[in-house]
Order: sequence, then C-alpha cells, then structure tokens
Amino acid sequence: MAALLKVDDIHVYYGSIHAVKGVSFEVSEGEIVTLIGANGAGKSTVLNTVSGLLHPRTGSVTFMGKDLKGVPAYKVVEHGLAQVPEGRRVFLQMTVEENLEMGAYTQPKSAIAPALKDVYERFPRLLERKNQIAGTLSGGEQQMLAMGRALMSKPKLLMLDEPSMGLAPILVEQIFGIIKELHAAGTTILLVEQNAQAALSVADRAYVLETGRISLSGTGTELMASDQVRKAYLGG
Repeated sequence: MAALLKVDDIHVYYGSIHAVKGVSFEVSEGEIVTLIGANGAGKSTVLNTVSGLLHPRTGSVTFMGKDLKGVPAYKVVEHGLAQVPEGRRVFLQMTVEENLEMGAYTQPKSAIAPALKDVYERFPRLLERKNQIAGTLSGGEQQMLAMGRALMSKPKLLMLDEPSMGLAPILVEQIFGIIKELHAAGTTILLVEQNAQAALSVADRAYVLETGRISLSGTGTELMASDQVRKAYLGG
C-alpha cells in the first residue's frame, strides 16, 4: 500500500538544540500509526513538523506525494492534514458550534452544515452543548471539541497529540473508543501519546521515540509484547 505520509530523515532544531535526529516513518491510508515515548522524546516536535508548525533543517515530509517543504501550516490543512494539538487549545471564549465552524475554514459554505451534522452524530455531547462557551466545558468535552473541530476540515490524515493528557481514566477510555470508531469508519490516524498501553492497543503500527530518535518499531501487538517496551512504558 502506498504511503499517505512519508517522513524521511528529518532533523529538527530549537535554536542550537537538536530535538529530532534523523526520524523516518510512513503512514499508509487506513492505518493508525502511533509514536510513543517519554516526555521530551520529540513526539510533539515530529507532529508539529509534519503539520507545518515547525520546519526540518534537513530531511523531508511528503503527504500524498507532495513535498511539504516550506508549506505554511494553514496550507497544510488545505492539503487534507489536520492536527488536534496537545492541550486541546480550543477557542475558550467562543461557543462549541463557533469552534467547530472555525475548523471548516478550508471547506465551501455548503459543506459546513453536513459536516456539523456528522460531528454532532459522533459526539452527541457537543450537540447538547453547541451554544455553550468552550471555556466552560470539562477537559474531556474540550478534547471531543478539538477532535470535532479537526474533523470539520474533512482530513485525509488526522493527527492527535496526547489526546489522553489530563483526563480521568474513564474519559481516556471514552476518547480511545472514539479513536477506534474513527479508524473503523476509514479515518487514517497518526497518534502521539504518552499512555503507551492505550496507544498500542489501537495501533496498527508503532514507533518508539527516545531522545529524538526512533529506537524500536513494529506492530502495536509486537511492541506491547516487547520486554523493552513493557519495562520502559507499560510498568512490566
């Protein structure tokens, strides 16, 4: 299967700090691919580089056969790639529905109502709160809103950065249930997650990042069974 996303030997710096050191991986259409690792391993930096928020000093990011070098983040969204950022980052002073409409800025006006209908069917809680100010939502509801906002752009690849961060275990279970539903409906997902157990349980393939490098890769099942992964990330 041809790669939808291909990341090839990217090196990313913050000033003089070499944060990502030669990372390469692929995501094929219909897959869930996850990047796991400790805090500071470079996971979010990789995601932000793919989405155009950061730019690699060397290496390339190719999406649907197009080199994204120099493409600004808002143009990357137009190509069909949407990111749900770490910490959710919803527009706190806007209503739920206004937040969702912001996610559809790349779409024609005629597409907004059907997209809202799809999001509300997937996230009934958002429909109940569509006129509520986003800053008054719970953390779990804000995560649903951030995911719904990204889906409004009809992405070919949905990137999720630490979707379980700060959530109670029951909400983590709910969010990962939604991720599985999105995958079953045909959404291709690139998932960055510190909760290795949850991430590997839904992943087709996975990569372990350590200090800016990929140290291990395999299927989700293979890495779940790996002694190295169990000791470092699963408490085994």
